[in-house]
Amino acid sequence: MIAIVDYDTGNLRSVCNVLDRIGAEYCITDNHDIIKAADKVLLPGVGEASSAMQKLNERGLCDVIKGLRQPVLGICIGLQLMCRRSEEGNAECLGIFNTDVRKFVPSPADGVKVPHMGWNEIKNLESPLFKGIDEGAFVYFVHSFAPDVCEGTIATSSNGREFAAAINKDNFYGAQFHPEKSGAIGELILKNFIEL
Repeated sequence: MIAIVDYDTGNLRSVCNVLDRIGAEYCITDNHDIIKAADKVLLPGVGEASSAMQKLNERGLCDVIKGLRQPVLGICIGLQLMCRRSEEGNAECLGIFNTDVRKFVPSPADGVKVPHMGWNEIKNLESPLFKGIDEGAFVYFVHSFAPDVCEGTIATSSNGREFAAAINKDNFYGAQFHPEKSGAIGELILKNFIEL
């Protein structure tokens, strides 16, 4: 059973749709005991970092998430919340990944747009999460902030600067891109996560 952490940050429907397609069993919950007992945990999210952290705190989920021992995958803002801090709202985050989240600087002359939205390639793939995925594969991004490359970075991408497209530390994984919106490649990444 996969527990999808519910903290009012949207995009749950698209995550559920892809899990339905690949035949995964899941539930959407903010119940601490169900999350702790799940085989895998997904922390999805879209929105603003400081308000998302506030919602995690209001539901008492910060310590629950940090204490998990099963594989956990943060998606988009879910990854950002697992970093030390975010420039978005000057949010102090969970501190699982030893890196900070910074805003992209737009540069129209160089083709750098903010938000970074659409298909972009991922490189330097170093994880069982990317089993069967080719170097330079394209996945779907929608974000204006991104984590700096750090120890634990398992994929990179770029938008004016190189950033961590995916991070891993122990049982915690994060994807800055949206696997649930990345077609067959995203489905394979989620299957790989389920098989961890």
